[in-house]
This record gives sequence, C-alpha cells and structure tokens, in this order.
Amino acid sequence: MSNAEQKIETGHRVIQGYLKTLDTSPGVYRMLDSESRVLYVGKARNLKARVSNYARPSGHSARIARMINNTASMMFLTTRTETEALLLEQNLIKQLKPKFNVLLRDDKSFPNILVTAEHEFPQIKKHRGAKKEKGSYYGPFASAGAVNRTLNQLQRVFLLRDCSKAQFDSRTRPCLQYQIKRCSAPCVGKISAADYAQTVRDAQKFLSGKTTDIQGRLAKDMAQASEDMEFERAAALRDRIKALTQVQTAQGINPKTVTEADIIALHMQDGQACVQVFFIRSGQNWGNHDYYPRVGDDVDAAEVLEAFVGQFYDTREPPRQLLLSNALENMDLMADALSGKIDRKVELLVPQRGEKAELIDSALRNARESLARKMAESATQAKLLRGLVEAFDLPKLPDRIEVYDNSHIQGSFAVGAMVVAGPEGMMKNQYRKFNIRGDDLTPGDDFGMMKEVLTRRFKRLIKEDPDRTGGMWPDLLLIDGGAGQVSAVRQIMQEYGVEDIPMVGVAKGLDRDAGKEEFHRTGKAVKALRHNDPVLYFIQRMRDEAHRFAIGTHRAKRAKAVGATPLDDVPGVGAARKRALLAHFGSAKAVGRANLSDLKAVDGVSDALAETIYAYFHERG
Repeated sequence: MSNAEQKIETGHRVIQGYLKTLDTSPGVYRMLDSESRVLYVGKARNLKARVSNYARPSGHSARIARMINNTASMMFLTTRTETEALLLEQNLIKQLKPKFNVLLRDDKSFPNILVTAEHEFPQIKKHRGAKKEKGSYYGPFASAGAVNRTLNQLQRVFLLRDCSKAQFDSRTRPCLQYQIKRCSAPCVGKISAADYAQTVRDAQKFLSGKTTDIQGRLAKDMAQASEDMEFERAAALRDRIKALTQVQTAQGINPKTVTEADIIALHMQDGQACVQVFFIRSGQNWGNHDYYPRVGDDVDAAEVLEAFVGQFYDTREPPRQLLLSNALENMDLMADALSGKIDRKVELLVPQRGEKAELIDSALRNARESLARKMAESATQAKLLRGLVEAFDLPKLPDRIEVYDNSHIQGSFAVGAMVVAGPEGMMKNQYRKFNIRGDDLTPGDDFGMMKEVLTRRFKRLIKEDPDRTGGMWPDLLLIDGGAGQVSAVRQIMQEYGVEDIPMVGVAKGLDRDAGKEEFHRTGKAVKALRHNDPVLYFIQRMRDEAHRFAIGTHRAKRAKAVGATPLDDVPGVGAARKRALLAHFGSAKAVGRANLSDLKAVDGVSDALAETIYAYFHERG
C-alpha cells in the first residue's frame, strides 16, 4: 500500500502523542483534521492540562467527541499570560472560522455621527470607518437607520447643515433643507457664525447627554425673545424645544443610572442562538442589533456569550460597562483583556435587580422574539429550497445560490451584480458588484458583460479556494436571461472546469409578464412553473433583488461620473481650485489646452500648481 493510500490516524491517541512535548504554559491550541483544516481553536491557562482532557477516550459531550475523532494533528502557540491567550484565541477564531467553535458571523463596523471641525460652519454627517477626518465623533450607533433617525432629529432641533463643502460653497440661495426647517442656511448668511457656533455646541451637548442644560437655555432664550417682542424668534425657539422633547420621548429606553454601556442578552433554543446588543451612550439609546452566532447543540450559554464578547470587541472599542444576561466562563479574564485593549477599566456585570436588570430583561425579550422570527423564516426558506431541488432536479439542497444581473444605459456605466441567497435568506454581506472593464465590448452586449462577470468570478474562486472547502462556491447559479445567456455562461464554466455547478437561466415569457417566466438549462427542455407556485415567487424575489442591486450600483456609478472631469485626478486640485479653473477657462478641455502663463493667471493657482497642471495634461502621452 502506498503512503497516499494509508489512512491517516485520528482521535484521542493522536492527541496523547503531543502531551510529552507540552509544558504548563498558557497558550492557544488548534485541532486539525486529516486535510489540515482547522476544526477548533481553544485557549488554556495550562496547555498540558487542557490537552490531557482531550486525550481521554471517554467522558466528552457529543460535539467534543466528534471533534476529537476528527483530529489528525494539533498546533500550539504559547503566550505570556492567559489574557493574551484569550485575545489570540478570539482573533484566530474570526480568521479561521473553525467548524466546532462558536462563531460570530456578522462582523460589520458601526456608524458614528461626525461634527466636522475644519470649517467656519461645521457639517454634521454620518461616518463609518477610520476616524481620519478632524472633528468630534459620537457613537457607535447600532445601524445606519439609527444614525439617520438621530441626524434627522438633530436637524429638526439644531438646524445644522449636512451638505458637503462643495455644495456649501456653490449655494446662491437656500436649499430645500432650509425650506422645511431642517437647516439654518449658513451658506447664504441666514445665520451668523456666532449663532451657528452656539447651535453646534448645543448639538454636541445633546450628543453628550446634557439635554437638560440645552432645554433650560432654550426656554430662557424663548422667554427673553417674547419679552423683547421678537415673536418670530420666540416661535422658532418654541419649535426647537418641542422637537427636543419629541426626540427624548421617541428614544424608548433612556436609562437614568446607566450613561455608557452595551447591554448584551443571549437567548438559545433548539441549537440556535440570538444575541441582542443595545448601545447606551451619554444616557441615550443609540439603537440595537441582533446577531445569530453559529452554535452547536451542546454548547452552554457561558461559552456562547464569552465567544461572542471576545469576537465582537476584537476590532471594536468596548464601553465602560458591559451588562450581560449570563456570566461568562472567565469574567475576570475577559474584563482584564478588554481593559488592557483600551487602557481603562471595563466592567462586566450580570445585574440581578434594579434598572440594569430591567434593561437586560428588555434586551432578552428582543432576543427571544428575534430568534422566533428567524427560526420561522428559516423553516420557510428550507421548504422553498427543497422545492427548488425538486423543480430543477438539483443534486442537493443548495447552501449558496448566486444570482447575476447587469445594468447599463446603451452600454454606458455598465455594471454587473451578484446577490447571494442561502438557508437563512438573502446574504447581503456576500453581495458583489463588478465594474465592466471590457474595452472591446459592443455597447449593450449583455452576453459579453455576463461572460466578463462570470470569468472574473470563477477566476477568483479557483485562485482563493481551489479545493472548494471555504463555503464560497455556489451550489446553483441563476442567470437573468434565456438560452443565449445560458450558453455563454456554460462556455465559461467549461473553460474553467466547473461544469458540475447547476445553472438556470430565468427569462420572461413571450408577453414579458411576471409569472410567465421560462427556465432554461443546458441540454434540457424549457421549463415553466405554475403561476401560484411558491418556488416561482422565490425565484422572482431573488431575481428582483439582483436587479435592484444592479440598478442601485449602476446609478451610483453614473452619479459619480456626472460631475467628473480630468481635473479630478490632478494632484493638488481640490473643489475650490477646480471651480476657479472651470470658471476661468470654461471647460476641463480648455484647461488641458491652456499654456503655462494662462494657468498661472488663475486666482488661487500658484506657480507650482500651474506647472503641475500643465505637466499633467502635456506629459501623459
């Protein structure tokens, strides 16, 4: 028998073999299967003691027993402290996504509100990502919706501008925001710099939780305006006080004793889990978000919540307090780890009474209701996927369906779009857009665009996951189009050797009515489904979602290009200098043809910048 044919040994005897090489150091261990895929990542205060537990032939839960039976090798990394091991463990779990670990699947960043600093009349806006722009940041907010609601409320109360600097500089009369009393129109002098600065300070106080101070001052100003017979100003102040009161009422949870905390509640049922997180900042509720970590049947609440907290704050700054529905396996260790990340104390509490316990109860109720909805949706989705298998003779229940569509206007601003569906519905974090690059494509060549998109998709899959073990390969492709589109895509699949992936082309019927779709498959007759078949509605929803995403991507690309000129790429030319150049010469083309002395004559353009602009247009060819 050749070495390749020999069965690789797995199980507790393999684990026993590592014991003689381990000491009592803290560290992180990885358990790998026969194909070197990571099954599990764990941390230990004493590596030798922890691994010896796995080396026992019995006494394990069903999940751990399966993991041990699949273990063919192990890897170890020692750390100086158990706290370091905890941080490293959660980081590796997020990176490697091992099969037997509790895994936080949704890890998007949260938005903030930014009050800019580099302008006489600061802008207030939503911000996501690195905090590079100068200004005051307030957050995190649980969602874009929570930020938008708060911004909307702030504009009603404080009338701060939300327009960009370019929009502000180009205004000659107030915009719609002023007309609907959402902005004080500093762009056209409707408010003085001093008065605007006061409203900015008020907005910052509000975002810092000092609402009582603001209301008191506004009430005082309103009384004074009324006494001075400035009735229009008094009415405006009255409206602001009323709006501020409505904002505070609309927030729902407004704790009196908690100023800064994340409220984290876990509900588990039938091997599934929901974690609900509420963000309390400055004594205000800044929204909530639900998460559905991947868990096993025999995982307890302490393990789930510890894994969630460790992974959730791996790339986020924790607040001063975490209010938890359940104790973690290592409360003190997690508190030390989080405190060490931000150099200030982070407190972990499991409240039993009082307002903090009431906040946990509210979060738990949300978690319970969210999980019930999720489980009902999952059951419906599973039934639809089974119907899809029967309708198109699929070899297995699809875990990943990829749906493709294109959007363009006579070939211009062409984009391709991919949306993804699975057992839990639409997987929005897996959506992808493709800017069509093909210079040799005929405008409006839908076949050519689809071929480009699929070529790029399969090239990337083959490069990043050639063994198809990463869960990123589709089990079914849905293409918007008929026999021609299916044939074009099939050629790509043959070229890349992935003909085993089922594909269905979805085409409108003769009169192009929804409900009369025809389904095209290679080598099979055209198929139709009953007009009231739930599987037909399911396919229509996926196709419509792909179309919506493609249209949205196309519109964003077109909008970005509308105001674009070659000047946008010239180093040192910002919005103000671009306007000055266009005003002086009339067009970007004329700027490109101008000689050096003409460029130097433009207001705001230095000799050095004039030389840069001249060189950009005359040395590119």
